[in-house]
Amino acid sequence: MQPRFRTSDIRIARLILLAFSIFGPTNAFGQTGEPARAIDASKFPSLQAAFDAVPASGGVVRIPPGIFELAEPLVVKTGDTRIEGSGTATHLVNKNVTGQPAVLIAPANLASDAKAELWRVQITDLRISGNPKSGDGILARKVQEILIQAVSIDHNGGNGIHLENCFEDPRINDNILTYNAKAGLQITVSHDIVVSGNQFEENQDAIRCIDSFNLCATGNAIDDHLRHGIVIEDTYGSVVSGNMIEECNGTAIILDRDCYGITLSSNVIAHHLGGGIDLKDANGCSVSANSFVLCHGFGVRMGPESGRNALSGNAFANTSIGSGKLKRPIREHKNPLQIDTGAGIVLESASDVAISGNTFTGLDTQAVKATSGSRKILVTDNILTDCARRVPPGTSWIDLGDASESIVKDNLGSK
Repeated sequence: MQPRFRTSDIRIARLILLAFSIFGPTNAFGQTGEPARAIDASKFPSLQAAFDAVPASGGVVRIPPGIFELAEPLVVKTGDTRIEGSGTATHLVNKNVTGQPAVLIAPANLASDAKAELWRVQITDLRISGNPKSGDGILARKVQEILIQAVSIDHNGGNGIHLENCFEDPRINDNILTYNAKAGLQITVSHDIVVSGNQFEENQDAIRCIDSFNLCATGNAIDDHLRHGIVIEDTYGSVVSGNMIEECNGTAIILDRDCYGITLSSNVIAHHLGGGIDLKDANGCSVSANSFVLCHGFGVRMGPESGRNALSGNAFANTSIGSGKLKRPIREHKNPLQIDTGAGIVLESASDVAISGNTFTGLDTQAVKATSGSRKILVTDNILTDCARRVPPGTSWIDLGDASESIVKDNLGSK
């Protein structure tokens, strides 16, 4: 017996055929086009061929162990794409000597369409290294919700990771970024940024965050940088907390170019030749519960473009370990980092500043020093011990100079 079809069944079939002709095939989840793929890079003649095999709907590319030498950037141009290595046994080596990155993540049509963007690209579990003439380790342009995790990035001629206009929710977690000629991490024009649990060592700067907002930099270990630790410019509404920042030849943290509403809290800021925190141009910021130890130039410095800031609950100290003992008693040494020292707060024509509840102990400098032009400075309820060790005897430990509308009171040990 032949099957019989109702008129309604025929109409539905025609509609399905029409949809197929317009939209193409669909997968089990109703997506159009080729479904996302899992790609074994070892089955392709090159890594770029494997990346190019990722359909527009995305997929995962798994790279086996091995050393993969790159003469030109490895390009990722699809969203919803995950790149997985096999730990640091998967090693991408950038042999380029014209400043090109090892990995470039960007929309294929970005040059012709300024609004083009990718979404949800992830890179994890591999190593990327370069040479003095190569560019960034990873350069991402217009990639939203990017995740870079558990990647070892070292010896690149540019930045370790460089995010350009990755505006929506970038996440940089659990990576190690070392010996890169520029910053370990450079961020430009982004927001709601998470930088957490990374290790930075001997880059030029560790982290640079420019023209952005809502940076959350927490729990990072930053050591031995050739210039600065964390540099933040033209950024607001951010928090830098719980980081260990040690031995920068420059300054541990810098806020500049119209920063405001930023909290710097609970950081260990140790052993810096330049200084601890430099508020060059920062307003409405809080500096609290930080430990400043062995800072040579200054613990905190505040410039004439800065004001309306609170500094409370910080410890400014040398290497005293109690009972009159110093951990580093050396007073002169060819390596300045071996000298016991400590530094306090310098206000350079700053205004509207509250300094309270801090301890200033074992400092070569004065605890608080204000230059001409400062105003509305409140210094109260601080403890001062053994300050001004390397300034002329009799120098006041708190000196606001000609600061107007200012109060100094209820400090223990002030001289």
